[in-house]
Amino acid sequence: MKFKIYYLALALFVAVNSFSQQKKFKLHTVAFYNLENLFDTIKDPVNYDQEYTPSHGWTSKNYKQKLDNLARVISELGVSEVQKQTPVVIGTCEVENRGVLEDLVNHPKIVDLGYKIIHYDSPDKRGIDVGFLYKPEYFTPTSYTNIPLMIYDGMEDKKNKNKTFDSSARKYTRDQLLVTGMLDGEEISFIVNHWPSRSGGEKRSSPFREAAGKLNRQIIDSLYKINPNAKIITMGDLNDDPVNKSVRKEVGAVGKKESVKKFGMYNPMEKLYKNGEGTLGYRDAWNLFDQIILSEPLVRKDLSTWTYWKVGRFIKPYLIQTEGRYKGYPRRNSNGVPGYSDHFPVYVYLIKEAK
Repeated sequence: MKFKIYYLALALFVAVNSFSQQKKFKLHTVAFYNLENLFDTIKDPVNYDQEYTPSHGWTSKNYKQKLDNLARVISELGVSEVQKQTPVVIGTCEVENRGVLEDLVNHPKIVDLGYKIIHYDSPDKRGIDVGFLYKPEYFTPTSYTNIPLMIYDGMEDKKNKNKTFDSSARKYTRDQLLVTGMLDGEEISFIVNHWPSRSGGEKRSSPFREAAGKLNRQIIDSLYKINPNAKIITMGDLNDDPVNKSVRKEVGAVGKKESVKKFGMYNPMEKLYKNGEGTLGYRDAWNLFDQIILSEPLVRKDLSTWTYWKVGRFIKPYLIQTEGRYKGYPRRNSNGVPGYSDHFPVYVYLIKEAK
């Protein structure tokens, strides 16, 4: 009798396994990449870009090399044994204008991928913006807008917690870019971010990033209000780690799937961070500022719809500095030599059962 039960169980296992192997799945990659000061060589009459002009050593040769480096990354980003295609969507930051993104997507290494661009000029005093690249064969935008982040000098002082600031005290920084569209027939919204830096110190500058997190949450809540089952992906260089207040409290992102509640947000980067993994190095320590955070409907166990599957950092030997003060860190622009970026790209895989 025991043998009969054993063989019956074995036969059932084989049958179920064979059935599961017959199922086919679609797989898409969503990525984010800080392009580290992707500037052209033309002096901007309004924004400060002096250090990226020929008079300061930023030549056409350097610019072309930078584009070549970034195009190489994009041509390989997220590609693996299970995913043969580059991302359908790439959020970017630290781009000077739309023109540099056009030069990038038209680079010979990736022009055949057919990326299109969504971009707005932001009021950032450094003249850097966020941007959105997408493959129109898979993703069709239906609406997009830029949402300004209103922060002010003096917000970092606790004495001014309840103070009302006038426009003369505004600190101009990057907008948050909201793009909604159809990914292979399903509506998904993306928010691309580049939150205020830690200039002046992490603790002192934290209120600026907390304000960015609060704005991000307001955008998320507005999308949830329109559709309680909204699929939302917010991503960017947050200049904070997954455990910081701006992410944990203001966005409400949690690091465990089982802890994600209705209208909640799941941050798969938190586990990477707690494992000691980062996307940029500073003073012999790693930070994980580059994050991709997903709404609760994207982490449900339902493969009939787009569902989060896996997270990763894109790291290749050629992206790592091999000598000097930044040895072991991402290969950045250094001493007038164009690198790749001082950040590693990050990505998530979305999976769905093919019909």
